[in-house]
Amino acid sequence: MKLATLKNNTRDGSLIVVSQDLTKAVKVTNIANTMQNLLDNWKDIAPKLETIYAELNNNEIDTVFDFVQTDCESPLPRAYQWADGSAYVNHVELVRKARNAEMPETFWTDPLMYQGGSDAFIGPRDDIVIESTEFGIDMESEIAVIVDDTPMAATPGQTEKTIRLLMLVNDVSLRNLIPGELAKGFGFFQSKPSSAFSPVAVTPDELGERWDGKKLHLPLVTHLNGNLFGEPNCGVDMTFDFPTIIAHAAKTRPLGAGAIIGSGTISNVDRSSGSSCLAEKRMLEIIESGKPTTPFMQFGDQVRIEMFNDQGNSIFGAIEQTVVEYKPDISAGTATEKFEL
Repeated sequence: MKLATLKNNTRDGSLIVVSQDLTKAVKVTNIANTMQNLLDNWKDIAPKLETIYAELNNNEIDTVFDFVQTDCESPLPRAYQWADGSAYVNHVELVRKARNAEMPETFWTDPLMYQGGSDAFIGPRDDIVIESTEFGIDMESEIAVIVDDTPMAATPGQTEKTIRLLMLVNDVSLRNLIPGELAKGFGFFQSKPSSAFSPVAVTPDELGERWDGKKLHLPLVTHLNGNLFGEPNCGVDMTFDFPTIIAHAAKTRPLGAGAIIGSGTISNVDRSSGSSCLAEKRMLEIIESGKPTTPFMQFGDQVRIEMFNDQGNSIFGAIEQTVVEYKPDISAGTATEKFEL
């Protein structure tokens, strides 16, 4: 089943069911008005939407409309939880190697994870709005899962059964802000602005044999300004699979229905498939020649992130975003007046 959220001038948008070929959709607000509503009541509502999905693909529904990806919010415009792991440890090792820092052995056995801001995701075709290019703007192409209620201390065997949906992610990072934040010993905050997710979220069965319950075995394709930047395979060199990183997130607390768990930047040891972020490419350049030559993103740069099935068809739709300069809206007066409480 494929699902999306349409923009409708509300915080949470409206839930729709999308055809397998991403050309048609049908509104289902009479059954579940939002994606979170569905996730809160998955066992009762999902079977009804599966029936609608089958009818939609069989052209048995009259009330369909053309599916337009630019009309979409991220599947969850906001979420109770967004935790992003770093499942591809070779990526972490590479970054540390470039600055001559040894990597603790525990990184291979204990996943890295940060808790991101989840109150204001941006749409898959919305601009990446940043105040300054001096921040070191980078894209990070990833995959993520949305889980059902997951109990505290759940094992990977248990968390595998809580995975409800998968989607793509652009986890935007501001690389030049990261060192100062990490030096404080308290983790990311300002260096991680709003993330964007693919127009469509899909149930695991949509991925067939390419999803084994733990990993997604397909390339994730990233283009920068129309040029292929990388297409590493998500199922290769993934040190920690999804059940493992979900269990890591749930070690000391339960996860509520709708929690999003990310894979971290997709990265393969075989560098011939390219990279999923600029930082990795820059690190490879440092290792090879002593200095980076690839710049971070500038205003006007565009990133496109997409995944295709074995037949060459887009699975999740495409994240396609342009970096633009943030300019405060002072139309209602000065910035001080506008935000005065």
